[in-house]
Amino acid sequence: MDDTAVNEGPEGRTAVDDGRAQAGGGRTAERSEKKEGSAWTVLVAVIANLAIAIAKIVAGLLTGSASMWAEAAHSIADTGNEVLLLVGLRRSRKGPDGRHPFGYGQERYFWTFLAALGIFLIGGVLSIGEGVRSLLAPEPVQSLWVGVGVLVVAAGFEGYSWRTAHKQLREEARERDRSMRHHLRHASDPSATTVFLEDTAALIGLAVALTALILHALTGWAGWDAVGSMTIGLLLVGVAFLLARRSKALLLEESAPADVLEPIRERVGSQDWVARIGDLHAVWVGPSQLLVNLWVTPTDGADLVDRVTRLRRGLLADDMIAQVTVTLEPG
Repeated sequence: MDDTAVNEGPEGRTAVDDGRAQAGGGRTAERSEKKEGSAWTVLVAVIANLAIAIAKIVAGLLTGSASMWAEAAHSIADTGNEVLLLVGLRRSRKGPDGRHPFGYGQERYFWTFLAALGIFLIGGVLSIGEGVRSLLAPEPVQSLWVGVGVLVVAAGFEGYSWRTAHKQLREEARERDRSMRHHLRHASDPSATTVFLEDTAALIGLAVALTALILHALTGWAGWDAVGSMTIGLLLVGVAFLLARRSKALLLEESAPADVLEPIRERVGSQDWVARIGDLHAVWVGPSQLLVNLWVTPTDGADLVDRVTRLRRGLLADDMIAQVTVTLEPG
């Protein structure tokens, strides 16, 4: 069977594998990378947030608003975090090698986790601290309309970035026949999810900052600004928690969801030589790259190597499956 190997495992099990897995994984990574729009989504977010951060810093200096400074910290954090996402995107493109036989797809999960920490520390903690400072040492609002103008323009930039991320996620969800909510919770690529959640928080934060700035100017009470700043900080802490939790699950190789496992189970179960599927494990080793382990009981012992090899090749033809191992169990 050319490069196919059959090895006896424990308790009479037979593990069937072949040397095409690594090449198949490389092809899968390449095809997945061509199809996804993550790099464009993140690049749009970087450009938008950098411009917004500069404008908010200038507005913060002119207005003295705590909410404006909280929004400036928010945009600085978002810009830095999206640079981290770009680093993760670039590094995850490397194919399998001797040290990393499943490729470098999980680099993206690591850098997304760092981005979540950045949101928590730079965006969340600093915004809450600025709110506390504003309560202890209140300052009057100056150049109100400059601040309002910056926030309105920032909403336009953030809205465009949000729309780009939302479009990518909506297309991915449609391809997998998922709802947006389900896809956000189970997507194997956290890049677009991170941008989408950051931009959603940013749009809410802009509305909070605008409301706080106007109320401060109308009432003269700096507490509005302080409350707005702390609200933005708490919002960012929540977003950071959601992103860190998802990145942790992916880094710990959480099982793929049922809507990914069931089609694989159906394809394997449809083979006329498969009597029973004892178990099926599938974990993400990178965005849209699955490592699949199957335990099956055959109907008979005839031509098992050929049959399993054809099954593996059929599964590896799926862009989403990077590696397959089939273990035969005695009937």
